[in-house]
Amino acid sequence: TLICSCVGFFSDTEAFLIKNAKFKLCLQASPTNRNLLLEDCNPESGFQDWSWQGNSLVNRGTQSCLSVSDADRVQTSVCASTGYTSWDCSNSLLSPLGTSQGYLVANKKGVTLSDVRGLKAQWQDAEDRSVCEKKAEYNSYFPAALTSPQVHEHTAGSATLPLGMDQQQLEELLWFFRREDPSTWNYSVLALSLATLILGLLLLAINIVRNRKRKILMNGEELQTVPQAELDAKQALIPAREHSPAEPQKQEPVPQDQRPGEVMVQWKDGTITSLYTGISEEAI
Repeated sequence: TLICSCVGFFSDTEAFLIKNAKFKLCLQASPTNRNLLLEDCNPESGFQDWSWQGNSLVNRGTQSCLSVSDADRVQTSVCASTGYTSWDCSNSLLSPLGTSQGYLVANKKGVTLSDVRGLKAQWQDAEDRSVCEKKAEYNSYFPAALTSPQVHEHTAGSATLPLGMDQQQLEELLWFFRREDPSTWNYSVLALSLATLILGLLLLAINIVRNRKRKILMNGEELQTVPQAELDAKQALIPAREHSPAEPQKQEPVPQDQRPGEVMVQWKDGTITSLYTGISEEAI
């Protein structure tokens, strides 16, 4: 199909930097408005990446085209808008196609249109090659894409274009399959990573609080178990004391005048007398 040809064609036309030969600064589209800036060249910046799409220069970061709004004011605008302007490129000079407004010239404030043709009006890529060579590469790829063996009609084996499709429609079709800006995807991944980090920290905090509560509960149960154990030990000692042998009763002293073998009786009034009144041997 024609789509296969366009995809293969577009993958071969990579974006490039537009560097001024005088100031050695690169043309950059502003991400906040339609102004154009001259900044230090940064191949990683999508706002400095440009590509030829037909006769238009398309910025990769803003997906807008280089255009002329007033007599000498150059900015970016929506490629499908009425203010879209095609560009002619010759000898590293860029000029609005079909007009005599001058050339794209760099100055301290940015870029403008002027009749100057010096180094300020010459534009190169990162390898100091003319941007016109990039357009020549695009023009060489364009017919190759249209006549590629991968292009097939649905009916016959012809590799010609569908009837009724002009040059502008082909450019719009190629523009549809341009390289998309990855900023949205990058921001989505960043937001997802941030949400995952916050969720992980929340789960960690909940786990710490639960562990602290569990330790406090375990310590409280231990404090309640110690007095109960002491009470059980005391109760176990009480029967042992009850069954312990009584202390021996103090023996009352034997009266000094009591003779061996004599039986003594203590009466209720407290007097102690001998049960038997013995007779002395002398009396016998």
